[in-house]
Amino acid sequence: MFNIVLVEPEIPQNTGNISRTCAVTGCSLHLVRPLGFSVDDRQLKRAGLDYWKDLSIYYYDSFEEVEQKHPGSRFFLFSTHAPRHYAEIEFREGDFLVFGKETAGLGERLLSTHSSMTARIPMRPNERSLNLSNSVAIVVYEAFRQNGFRGMI
Repeated sequence: MFNIVLVEPEIPQNTGNISRTCAVTGCSLHLVRPLGFSVDDRQLKRAGLDYWKDLSIYYYDSFEEVEQKHPGSRFFLFSTHAPRHYAEIEFREGDFLVFGKETAGLGERLLSTHSSMTARIPMRPNERSLNLSNSVAIVVYEAFRQNGFRGMI
């Protein structure tokens, strides 16, 4: 129903947890290289447990490639620096929810190019950020909540 995009993820456990979230919600997972781990990584598979068989996963060499392969799609980019928060977005089926790498986020160039489509998860001032897999879960479940949890029981 939704598409999760991880741009250059670095930590296999986070990607494993996110893949599990995707599998149980029916979201597709889109990974943008370079990845900070091998997709055969034992830790990655352990975090995703036996959910790999239920996962729709796609690989790209750049974020621009993701956009080119999905013309007309809506892309929402998440960053601690965005002016509005995620609950202000009206999510629609098929939206792409884009998250950056754990150590550096999405980068200024990408955020400025898509400034009208950025959002953040509110948190206390002076705190750096939430864990990537937690952030994805928060936004994914808000998107499903807004859409009546369609496809879930």
